[in-house]
Amino acid sequence: MTSNLVFASIVNIVHTVYMRTTINLDEDVYQLASLYAAGRGITLGAAVGELVRRAEAGPRSMSESPRIRIASNGLPVVSGRGRVITPEMVKDAQEDDVA
Repeated sequence: MTSNLVFASIVNIVHTVYMRTTINLDEDVYQLASLYAAGRGITLGAAVGELVRRAEAGPRSMSESPRIRIASNGLPVVSGRGRVITPEMVKDAQEDDVA
């Protein structure tokens, strides 16, 4: 009777740890998940799992990072640090390359 309990618990653990299934993804979703997986060095399945968990957690507030703010056009912008490059500096650099 004890051996049946051990076998049942092993089967239960194996069954609930990993699940293999097939899903159909739209092409754009597949591309996003593939790029995410490649960028993080993980499998496509792990990437889809992470992305679903992040979506379930809800949107992160931009206020979490003091360096990110919303510009007047509605896009998130990273606050500058260090030296600022002006249009005049870019023009001077382009002229130096041409000469």
